[in-house]
Amino acid sequence: MLSTLVTQPAAPPTTASTLPPARDVTGVRRVRVVLSAVVASIALLVLTGCGSEDPGAAQTAQPARSGSGVGSASAGLSTPSAAASPSPSGVATVAVPAGVTAGIVIFDRQQGAFVVQQKASWRFRSASLVKLLIALDYFWAKGPSYTVPAADKPKLDVMLRSSDDSAATGLWKANGQREIVTRMVQRLGLQDTAPPPVSQPGYWGYTAVSAGDLVRVYQFILDKAPAPVRDYIMGNLHASTKCGTDKYDQSFGIPSTFSKPWSAKQGWSGFGDNPATPCAAPAAYQPSAPGQFVGVAAPPNAPDMSGEVLHTTGTVGDGDRYIVAVLSVHPNGTQFAKAATTLTKLTRSLPLPAAVKNS
Repeated sequence: MLSTLVTQPAAPPTTASTLPPARDVTGVRRVRVVLSAVVASIALLVLTGCGSEDPGAAQTAQPARSGSGVGSASAGLSTPSAAASPSPSGVATVAVPAGVTAGIVIFDRQQGAFVVQQKASWRFRSASLVKLLIALDYFWAKGPSYTVPAADKPKLDVMLRSSDDSAATGLWKANGQREIVTRMVQRLGLQDTAPPPVSQPGYWGYTAVSAGDLVRVYQFILDKAPAPVRDYIMGNLHASTKCGTDKYDQSFGIPSTFSKPWSAKQGWSGFGDNPATPCAAPAAYQPSAPGQFVGVAAPPNAPDMSGEVLHTTGTVGDGDRYIVAVLSVHPNGTQFAKAATTLTKLTRSLPLPAAVKNS
């Protein structure tokens, strides 16, 4: 959600990688993914806001890999195998407005196939999308039947539903900051995700992510996470509020495009701390003992980026059929209302059935 201006990486994206195999919506069986005739011999293996209390920007550094010193996955959440790299041929292309850079991936879990793979590995600063990794890391070592303590439930709920920054910062600091991202990169086999710079460990929104990795994250939650973890996280995302606790309207993209059922985790950064048109926000999380937040980076440590980011991710359709990730960076100085309108129009143009869209 936050205000600090940072930008889109200037370097070209890395090669797109595949998503993990999906199971059917009941979780009873796994669905084999079959690509087009051009790549029929390749089997798909493993794929994976708004700003931050510490505002967010992506880095171009490579993500952590195996052997980084991170411990093995717990019995509760297993580690997927490495993914192959398919050709994106045979999938749709979406027109993106001039001046906007967008990474778009849509995966149909019922058909086991991509609908769109466009700049799938292009890195963006995560803004609040990293809150999905914060939540997964929180549950990781606690076992499949873990019950969220009463003291933690309010911050997890408001972080996931209303993108609360204070709640995210508390969990980020309590569980290792950058190490959260490093652990989740290894556990989920993420290809493009990297933690914030060593010099700015408190800036969780500086985490680098891609549309492809966000789909990997959702596939893990839906198809591999223990049922209580899946149900808790997805239950909150299905209950996404119209307003973030920072009073930004987070109903752009998926919530404004699709009819229920849908789930959403949004991200935004660079638009200032006070929205021009405040949204009637739910109550923000109020920690009993607030931590000392890290201030905005001094110029020598500022990322070599500029522009406002706006992301919409989640699921669409019965049984969370379609996983949708649309990440975007807009020209420096773009107002939130304009960026939200642009992203929503882009989301409405996605090649998904009319039956799942608002009339």
